[in-house]
Amino acid sequence: MMQEPSAVHDTFVIERSYPKPPERVFGAFADPAKKRRWFADGGATEVEGYEMEFRVGGTERVRYRFKQGSPFPGAELINEGRYQDIVDNRRIVTASTMELGGKRISASLVTFELLGTDAGTDLICTHQGVFFEGADGPERRQDGWRKLLERLDAELKR
Repeated sequence: MMQEPSAVHDTFVIERSYPKPPERVFGAFADPAKKRRWFADGGATEVEGYEMEFRVGGTERVRYRFKQGSPFPGAELINEGRYQDIVDNRRIVTASTMELGGKRISASLVTFELLGTDAGTDLICTHQGVFFEGADGPERRQDGWRKLLERLDAELKR
């Protein structure tokens, strides 16, 4: 009998269009207060810590606690990343890991490309990930990113 794989690899791409110029969309990634609003706050978790240093080599760290009524009430979730590449108003690349309850569940490389259009900005999010035992898996992660990019749309309307 073959053993279950200990690592599941997956790549997905999400494309969104925003009626704002690339500078405005890029700003929602670069400004810590704006990024926290759409990326960290809200949902089934309570943010216990948020740090961001937006520069190549800089880190971003979010520490959450799942609320009651969520799939993992009381469990700690930590997302920690490092900015690999930043081209103002055009591209952001991060490498990150996620831990749930003190156990590493995934590692990801995420690229955001911002393309100026007559109508605003086309954003292409490419997520390349490896999911370990106990991970949320590719489908839930893709759903999570779709929701985050909807929240980015709401942030851009502020």
